Amino acid sequence: MIDALTLARIQFGFTISFHIVFPALTIGLASYLTVLEGLWLRSQRQAYMDLYHFWSKVFAVAFGMGVVSGLVMAYQFGTNWSNFSRFAGGVTGPLLAYEVLTAFFLEAGFLGVMLFGLKRVGPGLHFMSTAAVAVGTLISATWILASNSWMQTPQGHEIIDGRVVPVDWLRVIWNPSFPYRLAHMVVAAFLATALMVAGSAAWQLLRGRDNEPIRVMFSMALWMVLIAAPIQALIGDQHGLNTLEHQPAKLAAIEGHWENRPGEGVPLVLFGLPDTAAESTRYAVEIPHAGSLLLTHSWQGDIPALKDFPREDRPNVAVVFWTFRLMVGLGFLMIALALWAAWLRWRSRLFMSPAFLRFAVGMGPSGLVAILAGWFTTEMGRQPWVVYGLMRTADAASPRHTTGQMAVTLAIFVAVYLLVFGAGTVYGLRLIAKGPLVHEGDDPVDGGPGEPRQPMRPLSAADEDMPRTLSGELRHGH
Repeated sequence: MIDALTLARIQFGFTISFHIVFPALTIGLASYLTVLEGLWLRSQRQAYMDLYHFWSKVFAVAFGMGVVSGLVMAYQFGTNWSNFSRFAGGVTGPLLAYEVLTAFFLEAGFLGVMLFGLKRVGPGLHFMSTAAVAVGTLISATWILASNSWMQTPQGHEIIDGRVVPVDWLRVIWNPSFPYRLAHMVVAAFLATALMVAGSAAWQLLRGRDNEPIRVMFSMALWMVLIAAPIQALIGDQHGLNTLEHQPAKLAAIEGHWENRPGEGVPLVLFGLPDTAAESTRYAVEIPHAGSLLLTHSWQGDIPALKDFPREDRPNVAVVFWTFRLMVGLGFLMIALALWAAWLRWRSRLFMSPAFLRFAVGMGPSGLVAILAGWFTTEMGRQPWVVYGLMRTADAASPRHTTGQMAVTLAIFVAVYLLVFGAGTVYGLRLIAKGPLVHEGDDPVDGGPGEPRQPMRPLSAADEDMPRTLSGELRHGH
């Protein structure tokens, strides 16, 4: 029987999963747009401006859906998790307020100039506006990750009268896991964006739509994957060592490591079926001693095992075990994609290999999937704590919510989210499928004397007859 607490957790997980995807894209796309406009200012190459106009429309859609999903998520702290807000609001409240006062105001102040001001302000001021929006997205990620990281590794506070009171804001913000988690998330956003851009370009190339903007965005995206994917692997390794130090139960669940056997070292479990009841990982495929080498840098080093913790202090081992492997598996595929691209580039066949292009299309959404898998690993691995070591999730929920009430609100959330964000996602995919055009930004937008007036609405970017046009192109082989 599912209780109200479980339904409240499912509801929060459902809403935050939507919210993670769109801000991750805005972080990556804002920086990508800044680079494109900077390259255009330096070289005056039209392809860069064509790509800027195209991807700015996708950015506008992602930004709008990210804002809406964030507002809904924030309200749940008061409705479903009021005890958490009462206990930890002294830390999380100011950090979220700083995010609004710095990042959101910066983004909102320059977003209009970025989207609509290219022909109204000078190129330098417009570039500054795009860069300001990009900086705003990074500042936003910094405050959000500072708040969440404090919940993972809290410090810099005292508990007075049952409430958290910050006593050292530098230690609160710069808590032990914050640098690793911030770097991991920002690089993940860049990777997810690059893979989406590469997948979009590969989709166009497979359908014979081969022009300079498509080639440029394909090449740029694959360079980013080649640089960012190995860096992300190194950051993830350091993050794992930090987790071993501060959240050993989470790491034991990630590794599927139940007990230490003297003299055997810790194996690296590649795959298996964690069995909580039997306290073992069945059908485990292991590499002996590899876990010790990775985590302790010694042949027989031990790490805390799941049996070292009471059952009530362990996370859901099966979920954490598999979401981590999904994230890492996708990471290896990203590196494989980047290396294959480098080899094809060396052979001057980057744009001409159908097998590689199909692989790139398939990898298009992999960055976002990896972000979600990593987030589930992080958040579910922290359980049963909402603030690690200080407050259990069961104590954080609002009192007197019934199972029926939570079930009804969860059903409403699912229906509304699938309708609203489903429509937004379909629209965004249609926009991406349309692809960039040569001289895309040359259409008159000012509506001056003798010129047609074009509505300045990013959501009018995708033509209603786009699927029919695309199908016609496919029939004629264009």
